[in-house]
Amino acid sequence: MSELIEPFTLSVPEEQLTDLRERLSRTRWPDPETVLDTSQGPQLAKLRALHDYWLNTYDWRRCEKTLNCFGQSRTIINGLGIHFLHVRSPEPDALPLVMTHGWPSSVLDFHKVIGPLTDPAAHGGDPRDAFHLVVPSLPGFGFSDRPTEPGWGFPRVADAWITLMDRLGYRRWGAQGGDLGCAVTDEIGRKAPDGCVGLHLNFAMFPPTPDEIRDATEHEQAMLDSAAYFWENLSGYAKEQATRPQTIGYSLAESPIGLAAWIYAMFQDTCGTPGDAEASFTLDELLDDIMLYWLPNTGTSSARTYWEMARSARPSAPNAAAPITLPTGFSMFPEEHVRKSQRWVERRYSNVVHFNELEVGGHFAALEQPALFVDEVRTTFRSLR
Repeated sequence: MSELIEPFTLSVPEEQLTDLRERLSRTRWPDPETVLDTSQGPQLAKLRALHDYWLNTYDWRRCEKTLNCFGQSRTIINGLGIHFLHVRSPEPDALPLVMTHGWPSSVLDFHKVIGPLTDPAAHGGDPRDAFHLVVPSLPGFGFSDRPTEPGWGFPRVADAWITLMDRLGYRRWGAQGGDLGCAVTDEIGRKAPDGCVGLHLNFAMFPPTPDEIRDATEHEQAMLDSAAYFWENLSGYAKEQATRPQTIGYSLAESPIGLAAWIYAMFQDTCGTPGDAEASFTLDELLDDIMLYWLPNTGTSSARTYWEMARSARPSAPNAAAPITLPTGFSMFPEEHVRKSQRWVERRYSNVVHFNELEVGGHFAALEQPALFVDEVRTTFRSLR
């Protein structure tokens, strides 16, 4: 099988953009919500404003140029085409780092941190903190291929990322992830491949044990309450995607505003300003992300990742598993609903080199709080180079 790495230049045909505008112009709207908050989902007025900006002002070519300027490539791993950004640092001793996004995210989650991480000297930092960055699109996301058979769970993705780093010639490297990217990074840590020096996570996948729940401190109980609120009120997308991804997939593939609402809800509910996505993200940032699902038609294939996760033979971070021994740093942002305490983490990761609970920020840490995110990544890997 070919190990060729091919440059990838994004150039979406104008017909696709014309089709999108036509679909947007024909949007059939539901009745407005019957409450004054977001408890029923994204509010009609917010989606209408997003729709109007998308139809009349938004410029996809700007986003396309941004992606092309980073340097995109594709390669075939285990029969599947993998799209990735590869941004090398000007510093010769930079540490290679593979960073993995989640859902409903994309490689664009990291666009604000690529410069500071690869070229810290140009951004007021220490050049000794530099990284070469590899930012892949998960299988079925963005411009990676869509799997045509089951089996692309997180262990298989982790193997693909290990292969990718080896194929790029990197012999010492680290891994970073949040959300589903945490699950992939966990699997890399569990496999502990030669050359992987450590991990950084801004999420933790494991559930607390009954004993941990019973013995929770006041601080930990607040975490449990926040997680319970999320799973009881905000996790409908996860339950649908884990059980019937094909059902919702027809709507995600057919209706741009349906796809936008499905994705917007997650940004709205889990950002650093809960219930007010626009206070944390610009409309361009929201639409850039939505477009990386609409244009390659990956709403359904990305949703199937949850189906794969639910049927995995081995959950990403089971409580019964042996601790991950690779050095690991954790950054817990306060508006992340599903947070974990340091003592819970240290029972499952035996070499925690950094743990920090920050004062601001939510689920999309690199996009919302890029300066804090950069500092957390630098701090974690400073002693591992």
